[in-house]
Amino acid sequence: MGGGGWYYVPKVWTPSGGWWVQPKHWKTNTVICAGVLVGLSAMIFQVSAANERRPIPPRVHIPSQMWCKHAKIDDPSLK
Repeated sequence: MGGGGWYYVPKVWTPSGGWWVQPKHWKTNTVICAGVLVGLSAMIFQVSAANERRPIPPRVHIPSQMWCKHAKIDDPSLK
């Protein structure tokens, strides 16, 4: 009797934090996660570009040939 209404909240775990949640620093956490994702993607891109080789030259131009360091060696038409 009194004290306000009662909400039914099932006992369900969710990765987003549950029902009616608003984490304290969600904007900062989002920016940090996006920064980490961009940083990891850049590192993977650098490793991929350094190791990319094409034993058979492509028939048409491939955009990754612009940043691949072995493109001029592997494809004689680029010289």
